[in-house]
Amino acid sequence: HSLCNVLQKVLIEDDTVDMAGYTIPHPLLSRAIVNVRTKEKRKPEDAIKDAVKKIRTQNKELRKSFEKALKDYQRSVS
Repeated sequence: HSLCNVLQKVLIEDDTVDMAGYTIPHPLLSRAIVNVRTKEKRKPEDAIKDAVKKIRTQNKELRKSFEKALKDYQRSVS
């Protein structure tokens, strides 16, 4: 659910996406079905690719911030 929730959130924030959601057919299967409906002539595949790029960028920024905060904390307790 974690990855699917993030993907759905980022897709919904996209102005060219009309609807985004996902289902997991069975809890024992590690498979999700992602549903995306886009506006105008945009392909759902392109919206998903852009959302994944945005997620990766956000992840890199979070990692940098976390590593900086950890270094700052280590300096303060030393």
